[in-house]
Amino acid sequence: MATWAIGDVQGCNAPLQSLLESCRFDPAQDRLWFVGDLVNRGPDSLGVLRYVMGLGERAVTVLGNHDLHLLAVAAGVRKASRKDTLLEILEAADREEILHWLRHRPLAYRERGLPHLMVHAGVPPPWSVDDTLARAAEVETALRGPQCAEFLGHMYGDHPDIWSEELEGFERLRVITNCLTRMRFCTAEGRLDIDNKGGPESANTGFAPWFSHPDRAAAGTPIVFGHWAALEGKADTGNVHALDTGCVWGARLRAMRLDDGALVHCAC
Repeated sequence: MATWAIGDVQGCNAPLQSLLESCRFDPAQDRLWFVGDLVNRGPDSLGVLRYVMGLGERAVTVLGNHDLHLLAVAAGVRKASRKDTLLEILEAADREEILHWLRHRPLAYRERGLPHLMVHAGVPPPWSVDDTLARAAEVETALRGPQCAEFLGHMYGDHPDIWSEELEGFERLRVITNCLTRMRFCTAEGRLDIDNKGGPESANTGFAPWFSHPDRAAAGTPIVFGHWAALEGKADTGNVHALDTGCVWGARLRAMRLDDGALVHCAC
């Protein structure tokens, strides 16, 4: 039995199926971890969602920013952008089943028997693994509850730009969401620079890739993440594993076998 972690699929269903063939994925005994952004920008987001849902307990996915964007558009609290490729999902006969399933995915995941923590974007340097799971659970509760649409309507925005235990309400949920699904650069204290989407060399003064800060509280835990295609799958520490290798931009889709770190790629 193998557990494979897979980078941002973003609606690229054909490359996903090719990658799984290369991994010799056996749904009867193997498992898949998806680092989020199953949907958007690619040609077959509906196919990806139906496939992953059909795997049942053989697959785990955390929510990415594009998955949350789909939920916001579906809830009518956000307009689709010109680059979105979500219409097929929104018009699908099984739309409500899909959206219900998506709302019930975690934002951070760790499994007994495996040391890895999975998030979409990253973990702020001051947060421990327990902090991360607990704060993710706050957003998960909002998504699964009667205030889901209201939360999604308040989700967008870059402020507050740093976590504080004193935060309350939607501001508290927003900064947790930004940390786990949008973060790339931050300070050692966890202040976010959301606007910068470049590679590590583009860091603004005082900021650095979240995983490069020394003395991270979660440094002892291997972390698998996606979101940052400009990294090209490279990180400057062996204990974090960048899996977004830009499939939707015509590069590659990456899978990593958690058992031994083996990598498999599929050209897109």
